Parts: sequence; structure tokens; C-alpha cells
Amino acid sequence: MKKKLALVTGGLSGEAQISYKSAITVGNNLDRDLFDVYKIDINPEGWWYENGKGEKSKVNRDDFSITDEGQTIHFDVVLLCIHGTPGEDGKLQGYFDMLKLPYTSCDAATSALTFNKRYTVAVAAFGGVHVAKSMHLFKHTPVAASQILTELKLPVFVKPNNGGSSIGMSKVNKQDELAEALEKAFKEDDQVLVEEFISGREFTIGVFKSNGHIQVLPITEIETKNEFFDFEAKYQGKSVETTPAAIDEEMKTQLEVAAKRVYEVLNCRGVVRIDFIYNTSTRQPYMLEVNTVPGQSEASVIPQQVRAMGMSLKDFYSAVVAEALR
Repeated sequence: MKKKLALVTGGLSGEAQISYKSAITVGNNLDRDLFDVYKIDINPEGWWYENGKGEKSKVNRDDFSITDEGQTIHFDVVLLCIHGTPGEDGKLQGYFDMLKLPYTSCDAATSALTFNKRYTVAVAAFGGVHVAKSMHLFKHTPVAASQILTELKLPVFVKPNNGGSSIGMSKVNKQDELAEALEKAFKEDDQVLVEEFISGREFTIGVFKSNGHIQVLPITEIETKNEFFDFEAKYQGKSVETTPAAIDEEMKTQLEVAAKRVYEVLNCRGVVRIDFIYNTSTRQPYMLEVNTVPGQSEASVIPQQVRAMGMSLKDFYSAVVAEALR
């Protein structure tokens, strides 16, 4: 008997448009022999079900049910395609936990933790993962740029502590650039992470669990035409992504071991994408951040890696949903 699957997209942040693109790819590759798929759009105007005719009706938030052609639909599983709040920060996960409804992402605690970049690197470091030296700043407790630079060496990255897609992020090479970068980041979030720059090659790695076993997808190397992998580089073609990366076996093994370790330490579920800098001087991978609901558009890294592994997207999403239902 087919499972009733809610494909949840949209969101309440600037990343919503990326979420809609992800939902198109996922929706086109879900196995209709296994799932009856219902698209749910969560946006600032409400929670909506959109049927095949484009007609919208409200979701019953008491039990996350919908009405379709006069029939009440209760879901067996949720496939989350929301980047940013409330789908990547633990809010929806906590709601689904209370309803005892399975979903295809990390649980509420891990989602909330990994949405906070500073707490993520702190916990990863406790687990023996290499991370960059950083400072955690709060809007209600201003810190002078001169004080920051007594603890951190230039260049540094300044970025909103919560959120993704590199929105509000800057690379600072000179002291007189730091104040402007902090102001830019604080426009996006009340918390900011200032992180020392690590020179090296940048990689991103998809990791997922299938039949209870952690699997690492083929590694992608990111080479940006901009100074760093910002929003323009990510989504407007200003980067080169090579999958699988042209790396030696030692580097490949180190990156895969580090990615699995991060997945374990942070108690991840579903498919996540972990970003690393590989310092070629020390020959060590340094974790940058974790994306617990990574992009799934046709141009996104995860679909590239799945294809490079020789797996169809249909089989991949079936495996992700099956793991959620375990």
C-alpha cells in the first residue's frame, strides 16, 4: 500500500525561493508507485496544500491533515524541503515529534544546534573535529573591532550565526573593513560568527543514512570565481563544482572519515551536507558548517553527488524516506 507523503516547502526566510526549486526536483523524482505525494507550502500567509489543479486549501495544524477532494488525508511521512526557518532550525521537527509523525531530517535538537554555526563548531571540536578559531558576538553586547582582532588574525569571515546561503556574509582582509562587515551581518541576525580564514581547498560532502548505515556521497570540490563561496557563487554560476573531486586517496579518506565523524557527533539523520576546508599545509580537513536540509535543485550539489555515485534520484529519495520510516 502506498504511503501518503507530505512534501513540505516554502519557509519564512529569504531562502524560501531556494526551497521551491528544491521541491520541484524532489517532487519530480519521488516514486509514485510507492508514494502519494501532497505538496504543502508554508509561507508568511499560512500553511497551504496545493492540489494538482493549483487550488489551495489550509492545512489543519491540529494534526497536520488536509482535505483533498472531500477526503481527509493523514500523512505517513514528511519530506522536508524548507531551507532556513522553520524547517531547518528545529521548529517543525518539534511539531512533528509531538504528532509522532516521521520526517526526513535531523531531529529537533540537532536541527536547532546546527542552525547555530558557533554551537555547531563547538560541539564538533569537542568530538575531535578540526575547526577554525572563532568568536561569537551578540547584538545586545557590542564588541569593538579592535578587541576582536586581539583574539583573531586577519583575514576573517563575518557571517550571521543562524541561516544559510551565505546571505549577509563577508570576507574581511583589513581592520577598517570589519565594522561594515559586522553591520551587514547583524542586519540578518542578532548573533554573528567571526571566524579566522583557513587557506586551502574547499569541499562539500553529502552524507546520509540508509538501512541504519552512514554513507558518504562522492566529494565535490568548490572553486569560486569570487573571493569566497558567497550567494552569487552558489546560485548565480560564479563557481566551478567538480564531482567527484580530483583528489588523492589519502585526502579522500581523511575527508570521508571527518564527514562521518561530524554526522555521528551531531547525531544527524536524513541527508546532510557538510562543508570543509582542506588545509594543504597541515594536510588536515577543517569543518566549516553543516546543512541539515541541503539544496536539492537540479543544479545543487546533492543531486550531482547522487548521480556521480551511480544512483538514480528516485532510488535515493526512496532510501531517504524509507530510513525516516524505520
